[in-house]
Amino acid sequence: MSDIAFIFPGQGSQNAGMGKELAANFKVAADVFAEADEALGFGLSRLCFEGPAEELKLTAATQPAILTASVAALRVVQVESGLTPAYLAGHSLGEYSALVAAGALSLTDAVRTVRSRGTFMQEAVPVGVGAMAAILSVDADNLAEICAEAAQGEVVSPANFNSPGQIVIAGHATAVNRAIQIAKGRGFGKSMLLPVSAPFHCSLMKPAADRLAEVLDGVAINALSQPLVTNVEALANADSGRVRELLVTQVCAPVRWAQSVEEMVRLGVRIFIEIGPGKVLSGLVKRISKEPATFNVEDVAGLKSLPVV
Repeated sequence: MSDIAFIFPGQGSQNAGMGKELAANFKVAADVFAEADEALGFGLSRLCFEGPAEELKLTAATQPAILTASVAALRVVQVESGLTPAYLAGHSLGEYSALVAAGALSLTDAVRTVRSRGTFMQEAVPVGVGAMAAILSVDADNLAEICAEAAQGEVVSPANFNSPGQIVIAGHATAVNRAIQIAKGRGFGKSMLLPVSAPFHCSLMKPAADRLAEVLDGVAINALSQPLVTNVEALANADSGRVRELLVTQVCAPVRWAQSVEEMVRLGVRIFIEIGPGKVLSGLVKRISKEPATFNVEDVAGLKSLPVV
């Protein structure tokens, strides 16, 4: 259908138990978990189904776990619903799930790559040196001024444009805290530090981007079956030759999620189906545009709620 987009969640959507019900009810989902276990050489499926939550929170585990749970749900949607998207998109890590959906990456390559990506991102900045914070009720121009004032020779910049009035910043912890205080002083809404282990999507991630580039050089990128609206540009990309460069750039660049959803709506998308754990993206879509309908599939109930072709 020409008005559907499949969208895939990123880090923070994980939960112990994700994918378990689908794997128990659908062989295609169970097969995805089995392939991921084999690709990584350990029981990722058990971590997804049982936790513990503390281990699932570790970036090197979170990224392949969410990707695998998302692709398992995707395979069920493909087999059971007959729905075909016009566009694909994913939030940060979710872009890899979207590339699997497009046929550009194999599941084995994707799960190994994001395992490395998570490790590289974790190791790029020592724990405690970086931070991320959500700054609410602020527009991009005001936030740019706040970050410039807060930097004082350190790094602090927008990391996620999630929805109107919700922008996440990342950088050195001291600079992020200064930005929170400046935003408060200027009367903007609540700001809060996020419980993350590293400052994603800012220039401090450059070592991770460089290491990821080396890994991606050894990964086959196939033609895309549908265009993918990328985090970096918030534009549809159908050129497989650009995929590597966009994935490497994405590590240090802000996630332009609000702009990506606006672009898909402009392109005619009227139904967003979030595939994978959680409902974070469905909630963001509703804040970004009132027009489209949203659905999410992480279990059997979600599958049953989907529109019929």
